[in-house]
Amino acid sequence: MSRIGKIPVKVPSGVKVTFANDEMTVEGPKGKLKQKYHPVIKFENKGAEIVVSRTSEEKQVKAFHGLYRNLLNNMVLGVSAGFNKSLVVTGVGYRAEVQGKLLSMSLGYSTDIFVAIPEGLSVAVDQAGKITVSGIDKQRVGEFAAQIRKLRSPEPYKGKGIRYDDEVIRRKVGKSGVK
Repeated sequence: MSRIGKIPVKVPSGVKVTFANDEMTVEGPKGKLKQKYHPVIKFENKGAEIVVSRTSEEKQVKAFHGLYRNLLNNMVLGVSAGFNKSLVVTGVGYRAEVQGKLLSMSLGYSTDIFVAIPEGLSVAVDQAGKITVSGIDKQRVGEFAAQIRKLRSPEPYKGKGIRYDDEVIRRKVGKSGVK
């Protein structure tokens, strides 16, 4: 039995989960998400929780068991609470601001960088240079945060660049002028 797959998914009040035509749909106060699933996985709705089971003991089916349980859990968490990713912009003259549906960043290049904010996601920037990406789809939030970080990865000598809020950058010692 899959360790993750055997844990039932808790469904909070106000969240509605349906399964039809090999597609799971989760609706909640923050929005609606859909995800296709493989027919070898079965879902059993037991009131306040959903139990995920599989039809065979093949290796690929066991992998699907844990995968679809976690996807369903992330969908339920997303429509009820949402997901956030925080990034920190560090460096002299480095800044970011939101202009309508664009994220404008000055990252030490000759021109400013403008990134379109995808539909369904929201971005907030505070005065300390902290960018917060939030939305209901965990995969889209993480992917957009990774795209922002990739624009100016943190460098190990001075720590300048864009890093995740909980990321630790291992600093290197620079050249020493020994004569």
